[in-house]
Amino acid sequence: MVIFETAVNGVSATAIQRFVRQAQKLAKVSGDVDILISGNKRLQELNRRFRHKNKPTDVLSFPRPIGGDIAISADIARENAALHGHSSAVELKILVLHGMLHLAGHDHESDNGKMARLETRLRTQLKLPASLIDRTHSADPKKKMARKTSNARSTKARRRSAQ
Repeated sequence: MVIFETAVNGVSATAIQRFVRQAQKLAKVSGDVDILISGNKRLQELNRRFRHKNKPTDVLSFPRPIGGDIAISADIARENAALHGHSSAVELKILVLHGMLHLAGHDHESDNGKMARLETRLRTQLKLPASLIDRTHSADPKKKMARKTSNARSTKARRRSAQ
């Protein structure tokens, strides 16, 4: 099931649900997978509660013995889509795939690139642009600077809206 707490223009729950089933099959995740698409505030709460990191994040995965849950920040998805020059729908798919691989037991922080290689292969198969891991570990200094600039703008915007 896909739940939109925060709407994303041009993205339907039906289209994302169809992609979820496809990504779930490719990632070899059995059972039910539920997706929550919400705002930065909700993702920050979840990140603080479960990872002890008090900041919003783009995607969180919560495995269950069979299946699991994925939470995605609509706000960060929109920002990343604009930054990388593709639609919010494409960005949500990238985040769903990344989360699905975590549900399958992959961990890019400790697997010496195994998840990154798999994500790149599946991304190509699904006709998606650069994977989340590729983008966050890019050696291109211009892209890193663009991410830092975007993150700084996002932080400033969040601070202004909190006032």
